[in-house]
Amino acid sequence: MATIPITKRGAELLKAELQRLKTQDRPAVIAAIAEARAQGDLSENAEYEAAKDRQGFIEGRIIEVEGKLSAAQVIDPTQLDAGGRVVFGATVQLEDEDSGEPVTYQIVGEDEADLKLGLINVGSPIARALIGKEEGDTAEVQAPGGVRRYEIVAVRYA
Repeated sequence: MATIPITKRGAELLKAELQRLKTQDRPAVIAAIAEARAQGDLSENAEYEAAKDRQGFIEGRIIEVEGKLSAAQVIDPTQLDAGGRVVFGATVQLEDEDSGEPVTYQIVGEDEADLKLGLINVGSPIARALIGKEEGDTAEVQAPGGVRRYEIVAVRYA
């Protein structure tokens, strides 16, 4: 199995989710199933079916998170020394060459990505265009509206 890059923060979030799934969600759904069984006929019991579906989702998610954590290659951006190059975990300050608008992104793993927070997936078109570039370089990104050009203003490892 290939390793999956993930930041230290992302790994901690996955561990917290796994802990919640095992200690809160799983016991709650087991209790809901027991309560629904106590109501009698299971063949027409919608609460029982809903609880069983929820249990299936929780168990599937536990397996998925455990798999991701076992394959994770945890990268701590604060420990990076890439000499100003854009690498996984780096926070990159950009300036759109057309509009002059500044944007800042951190390149993170798939499960951590949240564009609203400025966290972009390492596999996204913009991250792929930035990887390997340095401060002062220009990155061309194929966007749905056409090619966009960004100047790399600063690269931080925080």
